[in-house]
Amino acid sequence: MDNEHSASSTKTPNKGGRPRKHEDGLAPAVSFRLPKAERAIWDEKVAASGLTASEFFRELVLKNRTQVVARARPNADAKRMLYLFNKASNNMNQLAHRANQDHRAGLVSESTYAGILAELSELRRLMLADIER
Repeated sequence: MDNEHSASSTKTPNKGGRPRKHEDGLAPAVSFRLPKAERAIWDEKVAASGLTASEFFRELVLKNRTQVVARARPNADAKRMLYLFNKASNNMNQLAHRANQDHRAGLVSESTYAGILAELSELRRLMLADIER
């Protein structure tokens, strides 16, 4: 009897409220977001299955009824390129903001302003083309 009592005495007594889940109970929730169109498809499939959303998800994922295609991990060069593009994009945004401010204040002519925007647009196009390669 002492052994039984000592095992339960190590746990904090439940002082009311909902009873504690068993140790094998459910872990914290897993959640994800979907665009509205995909959410509608999800809801239709869940409803057609006759399962709850949790049961449906478990059926699909845990019983391996899905086919997951892993994305290729970027190599070191791709990571470096994205890092540099992020830094350059921030600078380009600052230039565009300043050009816009100065144009509105009359400090930059219309042709200079248009030229700056054209160059920034071309840089953007080249960067996107490189990313897609």
